Amino acid sequence: MSLPHAILTALLEKPSSGLELTRRFDKSIGYFWSATHQQIYRELGKLEADGLIRALPAEQPARGQRKSYEVLPAGRAELARWTAASQEPKPLRDALLLRLRAAAVVGTAGLEDDLRRHLQRHERQLAEYRQIEERDFPPGKDSPQNRLQHLVLRAGIDLETFWTGWLRHALEEFAELPGTDPA
Repeated sequence: MSLPHAILTALLEKPSSGLELTRRFDKSIGYFWSATHQQIYRELGKLEADGLIRALPAEQPARGQRKSYEVLPAGRAELARWTAASQEPKPLRDALLLRLRAAAVVGTAGLEDDLRRHLQRHERQLAEYRQIEERDFPPGKDSPQNRLQHLVLRAGIDLETFWTGWLRHALEEFAELPGTDPA
């Protein structure tokens, strides 16, 4: 996914200012595609220059007023083109897995504590995703848009479930390694 497409998606859901987009990214899209405030503003400028979005007219002229943006037909067409295009899955690149592989040749010092830290982080994220699911996707909320949004959330839940299970297993393995202290 690219940032311009994430912004087009968010703006099609609701016309917004750059600040509002940043806040929305922090609460939804940011779980799987993060962007800084500066990146969002820079991309808004490019999208506007490319004719994919436009700033909405201000209700009252005022200095320093936030611009809100909406997607133009060309932006919707670009997002539809990108959505329909085929894309290869990205290979997994995870420093923790590489560090475990390196530990096999240089020793495990510090890794067990880091595995526990990762487990806590993934447990917190899983709990947050489950709260979002309970709050935003009650039974019966099954419009096509809701079903697709729920599918994205389920990906997060399933990934966090995988990581918490795998990290617990890794910690069990560490407990059985010679020369490591059980916690």
